[in-house]
Amino acid sequence: MVAQSIPQEKRGLLHNRAYMSLMASQLISNLGDWLHLLALLMMVGLKWNATPWQITMIMLCSMLPMLVGGPLAGMLADRVERKKLMIIADVVRIFIVFGLIFVTDIWQVYVLIVAKSIFDIMFSPAKNGKIKEVVPKEHLEKAVSYSAIIEQGSKIVGPALGGMLTAAFGVSVCFMVDSASFLFSALLLLLVPGKIAASNTEVKEASSAKPAESGFLRELGAGIREIIGIPLVAYSTLMLAMTLLVLQIADSQAVVLFREIPNLPEDLLGWCIALSGVGTLLAAGLNSLSSKLSISPLLKMGVGGMLLGIVFVIAGAYALFGTFNQFGIIVMLALFMLAGLGAGMAFIPFQVMLQQRTPEALIGRVFGTVTSVTSTVALIGPVVGGYLVTTFGPQIAFIISGSLVALIGCVLLGFKSAILKRDGIDQSMKNTAYREIGIGP
Repeated sequence: MVAQSIPQEKRGLLHNRAYMSLMASQLISNLGDWLHLLALLMMVGLKWNATPWQITMIMLCSMLPMLVGGPLAGMLADRVERKKLMIIADVVRIFIVFGLIFVTDIWQVYVLIVAKSIFDIMFSPAKNGKIKEVVPKEHLEKAVSYSAIIEQGSKIVGPALGGMLTAAFGVSVCFMVDSASFLFSALLLLLVPGKIAASNTEVKEASSAKPAESGFLRELGAGIREIIGIPLVAYSTLMLAMTLLVLQIADSQAVVLFREIPNLPEDLLGWCIALSGVGTLLAAGLNSLSSKLSISPLLKMGVGGMLLGIVFVIAGAYALFGTFNQFGIIVMLALFMLAGLGAGMAFIPFQVMLQQRTPEALIGRVFGTVTSVTSTVALIGPVVGGYLVTTFGPQIAFIISGSLVALIGCVLLGFKSAILKRDGIDQSMKNTAYREIGIGP
């Protein structure tokens, strides 16, 4: 007898070879990225004695392409076969990162960082679109949660591994390992089946009166129109942007807060950052376990925002009034782990919702648009944070930013029912329109 094949949707997610190959590629690439970042900061900050402005320029060079190139990269991910796009991005980044071994001046670092960031932003929307291609919708929430677990776990393991490699062999070895990680990532992507991405002609515009010359710009803005057209996604994106903006105010000044506390162990900040990653990992695991429960993403995001804000308020108040003996250190470690848990509860359900609610033909542009929005607030937040810290001090800045994040979470929970009601009406109309043109989320 010939054994009947089991449909993918009835098999476990971990038996999906295409998805597992994609996640293995992400794991290797994410670990390599943290090795690269640590080695870069050590080379520029310690060996070259770069000024604070030069270090800031490195961060700006990595963020600016994401700020302006998100929608364009998303449109490319919707028009070009995504597997090929990811492999091209990996192969080019092999040589870009390897080139960091030979730099002799800071401007060369800037050029290479901009180049790498361009291909980073090309890779990301294509990866998110590919997840939707290879994973049945029944497994989509778990798939996104596992991807988040890998991303957050690499933030914990990567810096530790990078520190050991740098101490033992120097920064050049870290660049070599990161370069090799992109090679292995590209080889793993060869195991992922290819599929021509849905053509943009599938997404018919409501009006055909627009001139042909405006077609490119209209396609480029399709991600924005799709986000605005789904109330649940639109309000969640607004909440996420506001939360990230306020979060960056405090997060960017964490080192200043710790510096102001007397007799604090020098390695405490590193442990706090690691435990915040553990908290986010825990949030990803909880989201995966709750995938079969009908819990609104707005509820998860609102509760996560409230938890994150409350923790920041307590951390600022404790730094202002608390006693930092051994118990105080334990309290601060616990607070940062809870902050990571709150952040994960706010951000991971949002990513799952985007995957579930976005048509495959537009998913690259939607994720590209969201990347541009989050990159914008990630640039503005530290500037506002610097002003607050300079004006009021780091403790008060933490209390202010935490209060605002908690308030945003409360507002989202307060309007949750109205948003879901409006979303249900709009989604019914949108599904009818999608069926008429032959596509669907």
